[in-house]
Amino acid sequence: MSNTTGAVIKPDLKGLYKLLASGKVRDLYEIDDKTLLFVATDRISAFDVILDNGIPDKGGLLTQLSAHWFSVLSQKVPSLRTHFLTLDLPEKLAQSDLAPVFQGRSMQVRRLKVLPLESIVRGYITGSAWSEYKKSGTVHGIKMPEGLRESQELETPIWTPSTKAEVGDHDENISPQKAAEIVGEDFANQISNLSLQLYIAGRDHAARRGIIIADTKFEFGLDESTTPPSVVLIDEVLTPDSSRFWDQAKYEVGRAQDSLDKQPLRDWLKQAGLKDVKGVKMPDEVVARTRNGYTEAYERLTGKRWA
Repeated sequence: MSNTTGAVIKPDLKGLYKLLASGKVRDLYEIDDKTLLFVATDRISAFDVILDNGIPDKGGLLTQLSAHWFSVLSQKVPSLRTHFLTLDLPEKLAQSDLAPVFQGRSMQVRRLKVLPLESIVRGYITGSAWSEYKKSGTVHGIKMPEGLRESQELETPIWTPSTKAEVGDHDENISPQKAAEIVGEDFANQISNLSLQLYIAGRDHAARRGIIIADTKFEFGLDESTTPPSVVLIDEVLTPDSSRFWDQAKYEVGRAQDSLDKQPLRDWLKQAGLKDVKGVKMPDEVVARTRNGYTEAYERLTGKRWA
């Protein structure tokens, strides 16, 4: 189950529930025809490649931070519907000797059809958006103002979707027009509008806690039991895995920022010439720096200490 760092890489439910899928970070199990169990492992990926070792406690940090955000965002965006049900373990698992491994890193969620888009909102120009802007003055094909500097806040946040790739493949940045071709114009508009509302609510909540959310990725499902079918927020939300978190006190336009997310890992991979290389193991100092960033983000955003 664990590697030498104490990270839980491949937790095993030993047949208690059927494994439906295993992603970069999460394993997905069937509880019944309406309910799924999301298990966040301590695996970590960068540039769509899973590292050989993981980040201890990461799965618990992601799960509990997501649960916090589901609660906060539901209050701030009254129209929001989410797939989240509970952090409680399902009965058979709760009564088994496996419970300690899965408690805190698992959540029960509604079973929904997944819409095949990564819904990215950018409030600052950084990462792949900055790279594209330097070459063409665009972000995801969207013409941007001239003279922007690295890490600069945008006048208004923008919706920049990408494809949702299978494990091992790379997500592809696409234009909003292409997204509408994939899921239909009506659903694309709903996803765009809701994503922008959620980003702004999350951005403002984080800012009061000294954290800048530079950009983030949401995912959505479709509840086909309603008429018409309704768009529902799924997966993780506003975590260090799905977002860029910057320390407000250290923020400075015109350079790359220190991050409370997986940026230390991305930087190390690039500096070591290991970007996109499979079978890579992080050194202990990268594991520690990444874990410290995740923990600090959790504690500042939730106001709770991570035990």
